[in-house]
Amino acid sequence: MDDDVCNINHDLKIKTGRAGPPAMKSGYQYINPGQEDQMEIHGYERSFIWTVIVWIFIFLTVGLLRLFFYWFPHLMIRSTHTKCSLAVATVVVLKDQYLQWYVSRIRVLRVDDQVQNMSRFDLEQQVRFVRFFVTKKVKFLWNTDGQCFEKASGLVANVSCSFFHQQKGLSVDAQIKKRVIYGINSIRVHVTPILELLVKQIISPFYIFQVFSCSLWYADEYYYYASCIVLMSIISITLFIYQTRKMQRTLRNTIATSTVVTVCRDNGVYEEISSEDLVPGDVIEIPRHGCIMQCDAVLTCGNCIVNESMLTGESVPVTKTPLPNPADSGTEDKAFNMKEHARHVLFCGTKVIQTRYYGNQRVRAVVARTGFTTSKGELVRSILHPKPVDFKFNRDTYIFIGILAIIAGIGFIYTIVLMVIDGDDPSEIVLRALDLITIAVPPALPAALTVGIVFAQSRLKKNSIFCILPNCINVSGTINTFCFDKTGTLTEDGLNMQSLHLVKDGSFADDVEDKSIAMLDPAMPVMAAMASCHSLTIIDNELCGDPLDLIMFEATGWDLEEPGQEHSRFDMMVPTVVKPKPITGQPWSTKQTTDMEVGIIRQFTFTSSLQRMSVITRRIGASNFDLFCKGAPEKIASLSKPETVPTNFHDVLMGYTQHGYRVLALAWRQLPEKLNYTKVHKIQREQVEKNLTFLGLLVMENRLKPETTPVIQDLKEANIRTIMVTGDNMLTALSVARECNMVDKHEKVILVQAYPPQGKADPSIEFINTNTSTSVKVKELEKSGTESKISMPGLQYYHFAMEGTSWAIVRQYFPEIFPKLVVRGTVFARMSPDQKAQLVEALQELGYYVGMCGDGANDCGALKTAHAGISLSEAEASVASPFTSKNPNIVCVPTLIRQGRCALVTSFGIFKFMAAYSLTQFVSVCMLYWIGNNLTDFQFLYIDLFLLTTLSITFGRTDAMMWLPQVVSPSRSHQPVRKSHNAPILSLNHPSLPQLQPAPDIPYRLIYIGIAAGNFLLALLLEMFVIDSYFVTWKLQEAAEKCCIGSSYKYHILEEEIKESPQWPQLSHSTSLAQVFGRMDSDITTAKDTDQASLSGSLLDSEEGETTPVDFTVSASVEDMQAAINKGFVEEEDSVTAL
Repeated sequence: MDDDVCNINHDLKIKTGRAGPPAMKSGYQYINPGQEDQMEIHGYERSFIWTVIVWIFIFLTVGLLRLFFYWFPHLMIRSTHTKCSLAVATVVVLKDQYLQWYVSRIRVLRVDDQVQNMSRFDLEQQVRFVRFFVTKKVKFLWNTDGQCFEKASGLVANVSCSFFHQQKGLSVDAQIKKRVIYGINSIRVHVTPILELLVKQIISPFYIFQVFSCSLWYADEYYYYASCIVLMSIISITLFIYQTRKMQRTLRNTIATSTVVTVCRDNGVYEEISSEDLVPGDVIEIPRHGCIMQCDAVLTCGNCIVNESMLTGESVPVTKTPLPNPADSGTEDKAFNMKEHARHVLFCGTKVIQTRYYGNQRVRAVVARTGFTTSKGELVRSILHPKPVDFKFNRDTYIFIGILAIIAGIGFIYTIVLMVIDGDDPSEIVLRALDLITIAVPPALPAALTVGIVFAQSRLKKNSIFCILPNCINVSGTINTFCFDKTGTLTEDGLNMQSLHLVKDGSFADDVEDKSIAMLDPAMPVMAAMASCHSLTIIDNELCGDPLDLIMFEATGWDLEEPGQEHSRFDMMVPTVVKPKPITGQPWSTKQTTDMEVGIIRQFTFTSSLQRMSVITRRIGASNFDLFCKGAPEKIASLSKPETVPTNFHDVLMGYTQHGYRVLALAWRQLPEKLNYTKVHKIQREQVEKNLTFLGLLVMENRLKPETTPVIQDLKEANIRTIMVTGDNMLTALSVARECNMVDKHEKVILVQAYPPQGKADPSIEFINTNTSTSVKVKELEKSGTESKISMPGLQYYHFAMEGTSWAIVRQYFPEIFPKLVVRGTVFARMSPDQKAQLVEALQELGYYVGMCGDGANDCGALKTAHAGISLSEAEASVASPFTSKNPNIVCVPTLIRQGRCALVTSFGIFKFMAAYSLTQFVSVCMLYWIGNNLTDFQFLYIDLFLLTTLSITFGRTDAMMWLPQVVSPSRSHQPVRKSHNAPILSLNHPSLPQLQPAPDIPYRLIYIGIAAGNFLLALLLEMFVIDSYFVTWKLQEAAEKCCIGSSYKYHILEEEIKESPQWPQLSHSTSLAQVFGRMDSDITTAKDTDQASLSGSLLDSEEGETTPVDFTVSASVEDMQAAINKGFVEEEDSVTAL
């Protein structure tokens, strides 16, 4: 690719969005460096001299300087303190990535005795004093060795997996000492007292100006309007206090919980304590009949069935298994990672439905995080400290108010000079000069600007859309890009079983229809795989679990039994048993059916990073255990023996996914007989999830919601970009994108595949045309190489599609291409929750205003990051999103955008209306001052109350348009977005001018009425035929943007570069799309297996060898394949360790 194509003209001033932590500057200190909550920190200590000087000025300014410092506390610290090192600082000033300032006092607490130094945990030093400060509900401790403050995050950093298994409990003294460090285990939402809220409101800049204005008006005997403003302010403050306390109480009642927990002491004795006394390192017992978790705890013994809807939005029981103990399995002791080991963690706020254990063992967990550092605490912190709405309209509002203030200052000087020359009384001069300030800067302006938002919020509520951040409503009116999750958002939640495509002797057999699956021979491994490879469980005599697992299991027609009491089913050698139902007319008998019972011995739960789950089972009477695995087809195929995977695997898979089907693969492995029951429960999944026998494909249908396609079409017609970001298969996502018209039939989609560096090979990227009618592929683009350019004929507009693995590689190794892929990317598949949030941030960095719509399951991060996030889930996880829709479809998206545009245009219109009237009144009063006159109180009252306030309120009540109009520029709205509200561009005061002679006769008055009518008609015609004309709305705006290209958004520049580079991306010929998928799976799997080689320090003692991943699309000879198998077998035999 040419340099002129890759690079952006850096001479241009490009608008970009703010996203992610900013780059750290040298010479500055930070807390949480490189993380989302990174903050710049400065230390200060008090200066006696400067403190005295500042307070003298506060006294001289009658407290006004102190009021200014109350609004800007960091300036107060800088004025009364001197900068110093953090080691001796008494107060710290912090600045976050949104340029918000925070001030925190450093506190020192004494510890009676030395704090115990926990293994591999740096923050718990051998100290007698603990220095810390608290900001945004999080405590930061002073690390003497590192000479910095570190977050007291608990046992999540620098801790190994074996550490948790070594914990035997804390003594009472040790617990008290730790509580000094970490604080109490409580997520307390402070409900602000009424008096405090009242004082804070009154001393805000807006109400201070109102107090000044009303005091001036009362002094000027302007009682009527002043009293009206006071009454309106009292009502406004009362409503604010009521709504604020109501929200705080609701949040407190929802979040704050406390209970009694059973904790193990260091002497092995169990005792009950309050959950608020828990500290990291405590060993707690999970009750048999479940509980609500009050902390984040790592499960070390026993299993738990948990409902994590509070965090994920999915009310699906999840099985949590104990953290593997490296000492038992003989594997490498890995560092504990909260995300990687999430399936072993009981998160705060989740509900433990049931526990299961062996014998008399207790279900135990080690407390890892407490308070606001827990997962639930982080969620609450995001509500209490939301990302500020960085909106240009708000910034411009403050700038214009500043301009009005300058004009008011000029009028102030003008009035003083004029009245001094006229020899007026000094008190009258002061009143008239100050009164002119209240005319130029209308005190009711901020309140009027919120009118449109308030009405929009009420209209959204009528449409079952609820908002917890009203300021986001205006921002939603500027949305020009909307991202959608697929499953549960664009498509239905439920799946329908379509068929089972079996594999026999390494080749695909015929499809087995849904209703015929139960008629298959239960002795077939595929039936045992479908019946056992799931996480279903019986709770209160009802089969519960993931909907996909339920559909798969019900298709088999088998029964699931869990013998014994629910909480002690692990006392049984086989806690869960599945068996086929006797079916009349089938060749097998009832006795044979009993012999076919399968016991589920152990379960390896599904994780998105591994893209699979598996179970170890044993059939009654069998001498060995079996492993059944289910997951993403590409992943299962890479773990299977090549001779069992059909050569046309990718072609068949593409045939299903391109038609929008959800496809899972099933595989099986017969474990060696020497593997006994004890070893089965200690073995690592990496040791057995390999050398599988590929069994077939499970095909399910995921239908589009009926509302999806019309909504997507409306958004496209409104020139709003739509993007799909999903964790599903790429080809399925492409099929859904075409089906819902996110990608038109005539538009091409180019698949972006990136490969990581392997050995001496550089990272590479290739672009493939997914149109099956042609076999065109973009030639590999080596990091350091060049190649010939081949253009794609007829490629007018194309979309990029990318998977999560390629996203990570391109983001790391190809930063010059990455922005262009984001600009043209439409389908993003196999994306993890973190990558969804990264996509939203990348779009924001290019200048887009991004909306996100998801069901809350894996979309919380993206919903919080977006300018306007809409959750379709009613679970508690929806609190991470500014908007929540009670209707589980995307009809809420255009509704939100319409109401947002209406609120934005209303706010803008009210602003212009009030500003124009203020300037008109300002000029009028200045002219009257010139002749020594002024308006009467009732004339001021008529203008201020009836004209200004009444029209502002009625203006804000105007509803949004019933359809979503098209916009020329994604950053601006040029078509009407609210019902027509015509107003004259010129305003005449009441014909009876103040203290002047009345109109002499009726004809003279009729002339004024005629002028007003003509003014209205002129304004109406001007708005209809000039302002809203095609020339002004489209052509003039485009010309203005071309002239002001220096202020263009980055994505505009990139779009122009792409259009001007028809030879990019560079293309070459290819044989088949399936071959590309095969190569991608093989290369990436090889890289991952290389990285994870250390995880398999103890391999399974088996007669089978580990198969080196083979590219399924490459025709390898039988001898070559056998050599690869033999090589893997020898390598495994060389590294076998005793189990």
